[in-house]
Amino acid sequence: MATVNRRVVFRKKDVSTVISSEGALRSSAGTPNRHETVNGLKGKAQTRRKSLNDSLEGDIRDFLINESELHTYDDLTKVNPVTPTTVLKCLQARYSAKVFYTHAGCTLVALNPFQPIPHLYSLDVMREYHSAPQPQDFKPHIFIVAEEAYRNVQGQVEPMNQSLVVSGESGAGKTWTSRCLMKYYATVAASSQKCQHTVEKIERRVLDSNPIMEAFGNACTLRNNNSSRFGKYIQLQLNSSQLLVGALVKTYLLEKTRVAFQAPNERNFHIFYQMMKGATEKQRLEWMLPLDQAFDWLPHAEKNLEEDCLQETVVAMVNLGVDEEKRAQIFQILAGLLQLGNVDFSPASEESQPCDVEENSKGFLQKTAVLLQVPVEELQTYLVVRTLRAGKHNLLKPCSQTECTIRRDCLAKVIYAQLFEWLVTFINNSMCADTLMWSNFIGLLDVYGFECFLLNNLEQLCINYANEKLQQHFVAHYLKAQQEEYVSEGLQWSFIRYQDNQACLDLIEGSPTSIFSLLNEECRLNRTSDARQFRVRLEKELSGNANISWDKFSKESHFMVAHYAGKVSYRIEGMMEKNKDPVPPELIHVLQKSQNALLHSLFKESDHESEREQQVPESRGNNKVVTVVSKFKNSLESLMKILYSTTPHYTRCIKPNPDCRPLTFKKEEVITQLEACGIVETINISAAGFPIRIPYGSFLQRYGLITNTLLNRDDGSEMSEQSVLRSAVEDVLNVVLKKHTPSSTLSPADNNNMVHCGRTKVFLTNSLLEMMEDHRVRVRSQKAFCIQCAWRRYQCHLRNIRTQAATRIQAEVRSWLVRKEVRKLHNAAAVIQHNWRRWRVRMDALAEAELDNAEDLVEEVYVRPKLDSLLKERGSVQLSSIPEPVVIRGWPMGLAVASAPTITVSMTASGFQRVMSMMACLKMPFRHGEYKVKTNQFDQGVASIRAQPRGSIKMHLQRSPLLYANMHPVNKTDGVTGFNQILLEGT
Repeated sequence: MATVNRRVVFRKKDVSTVISSEGALRSSAGTPNRHETVNGLKGKAQTRRKSLNDSLEGDIRDFLINESELHTYDDLTKVNPVTPTTVLKCLQARYSAKVFYTHAGCTLVALNPFQPIPHLYSLDVMREYHSAPQPQDFKPHIFIVAEEAYRNVQGQVEPMNQSLVVSGESGAGKTWTSRCLMKYYATVAASSQKCQHTVEKIERRVLDSNPIMEAFGNACTLRNNNSSRFGKYIQLQLNSSQLLVGALVKTYLLEKTRVAFQAPNERNFHIFYQMMKGATEKQRLEWMLPLDQAFDWLPHAEKNLEEDCLQETVVAMVNLGVDEEKRAQIFQILAGLLQLGNVDFSPASEESQPCDVEENSKGFLQKTAVLLQVPVEELQTYLVVRTLRAGKHNLLKPCSQTECTIRRDCLAKVIYAQLFEWLVTFINNSMCADTLMWSNFIGLLDVYGFECFLLNNLEQLCINYANEKLQQHFVAHYLKAQQEEYVSEGLQWSFIRYQDNQACLDLIEGSPTSIFSLLNEECRLNRTSDARQFRVRLEKELSGNANISWDKFSKESHFMVAHYAGKVSYRIEGMMEKNKDPVPPELIHVLQKSQNALLHSLFKESDHESEREQQVPESRGNNKVVTVVSKFKNSLESLMKILYSTTPHYTRCIKPNPDCRPLTFKKEEVITQLEACGIVETINISAAGFPIRIPYGSFLQRYGLITNTLLNRDDGSEMSEQSVLRSAVEDVLNVVLKKHTPSSTLSPADNNNMVHCGRTKVFLTNSLLEMMEDHRVRVRSQKAFCIQCAWRRYQCHLRNIRTQAATRIQAEVRSWLVRKEVRKLHNAAAVIQHNWRRWRVRMDALAEAELDNAEDLVEEVYVRPKLDSLLKERGSVQLSSIPEPVVIRGWPMGLAVASAPTITVSMTASGFQRVMSMMACLKMPFRHGEYKVKTNQFDQGVASIRAQPRGSIKMHLQRSPLLYANMHPVNKTDGVTGFNQILLEGT
């Protein structure tokens, strides 16, 4: 950085010294002594000039010694010294190294390689430049200009609409550059995932508009195979998210005369050759275009170009929504124009008779009428006669052979111009977004380059006039306005001289007298145009302007204009007729009768308008006629208003050689273009000046956070004062400068060359702006980190409070639920205890009442009978076979069975569980070899006399016959009394 700064300082001194040597010596030498003689002053000036020239030549020689390093200069502002020779050498070295883009201060210089370089414009390269934090650090490329404009739409300081101005002479590569810019923006906008379908749809339509516009508006000329014969300004509409949501195309001055007239070695519009070479057999039959047919308006059809591709144009029309019926109508109209070009006229035998169509042209006239779907008789009639209005009557006047040819050409031109306008309108309707959908735009200006042919007429005058206006815009916006702003802001600045083309513009469009005003005045007069008379008038009215001249020895009427790019000779013959651009109203009426729906719609509303514009009676001779130059001037002024309201980005396309040969560098050709467009002056101003200029308020609004300076726009007392604002700005700049270069300050003694604080603005270099942005990003990151820490701390504190609150709520709820449950259990226990006590009293009462009714049991001796052997084998006996009651003690069943091996008690029971319960619970003790049933009421307390067996016993293990004998409030395993003890005791 320090090296670059030293170069800038040295270059500033050189520039100011050189300028002062040419006429501003007093700024460097101080006020001359009045006592010195004039001869002494002249001698000192000559000596100083000689020494400066010798020093400059020495610097140039030193710089050009290392030719191997010349191609490494990406920015020509780094060249030292800046002269046409050094700039030319650098560009030649870079072109030889196949490096075609070079920065020249605020301008990008693009050299046309005249051969495809696919890897230079690939999608990967586009994404690389788009995703780069600092695209300026990359190699110079058209994508750097595109990305800078794209980022400036949502600008760092002052968001503004952007315009990309691509200029250069014909064949320099403007159309290709504009195509690359459109593809870049379409790709960048489609890289976002938001509204992907809509973005891809608009992107496709924007890209598809190019092949159609080039097919209908470009042609092969002497200087360029794909020369734009119209100017276009494309507005790429972006929403607040910088997504491409639409586009709008504005066109300027289509060269419609090319339909009917082509200069030697030039061709018609591409679309006609596409039809001839790309049509199928079926299409040729529909369009009546035999393969071997020659057309007068289709010269050099044998020449094959890359642009002669019909399929690409048709696919683009399909993608834009042009249906098959409309396409058929378009191509039928174009085929009809080709047939019309072969219609010739023979002179009439008498002056009062109309001309006749030549015999070999009648077939072409018939095909023209069929393709245009108009009455052939009316078409032929109104080609050879014209209507004159005499009062309320119309008179038919025969036309001469020349007039018939002019009427034929006018018919072709008006049809093609209206068709072209319809296509532009259709394209705009298919891709233009609603006003509410987009907030900013990026404009791409692609106009015809500066032209100078052997024969130059009104078209070339308008084209070169447009280039003069663009050059004036560049001069006014950069070369002139920037230097004047330096002086007004108090910078120490020595003016750098540049070529101002205001005098040339005054000659062409000035008021009250200029070429355009004289042309329009001549067209308003109801008389036959005379080229010699118009030349005499030009010499009389404009002889005082140094930019116009005449060749006195030329036999042809002409005039020469000294443009910024060189002198051009314009032919006067035919210029007035082209400026009038007459459209015969009779032929318009014929077209309105066409059965072709598209052709009929093109002229349905132009009826009365055409008559009003073209009919100029003598009584109304002072009325204005809308001429070609008037319409073009008005449209160009509206374009310039748009350019002045946007931030421009300049790209200068340079044509390395006039023959369009690949990788061929002609020094004479290049140096002429460099001098014409003011590249050297641009480099000098960029190197010595400050490209970034920001008002104090905007600067503090963006960078005030570096020093925590808040700009209060509502305060009109202190903060609005420029001195206060300047002090705040200097504080910010000092912080940044000390951070990067501790020894650098804004003090006058330090002489800092990266920044200057003017009266209302701060002037910065690109390097310091990058430092400011980097420092701003770091400060914002720190502040964002502090905000994040405070926010996280607040969130953590809030979570803790919420957790504690939730814990307390949960504890209270749980304690309330426990208390509620305990209270419920207490209430239930009280109810149970109360009922239990009542039941116990009742049970005791019932048991005592039952004992009062009990009888004593008498124990009887029983003699065991002898059992049958069969019963022994079976091992079971029914109790019913025993005649007398058996006394059985309530012993366990297992003990009773073990004590009486010969007798078992057979009982009926239902279910396995009941049998197991009986076997486990029944007690049958053995005593003296006899069995008896004995109640335990005398041993265990309360019991029932019903438990005494009488006769045979058949036990069904059901519920106890006593309702309350199996219940006792005492919680003992062996304390259950009564017969149900059998059921409750375990084995």
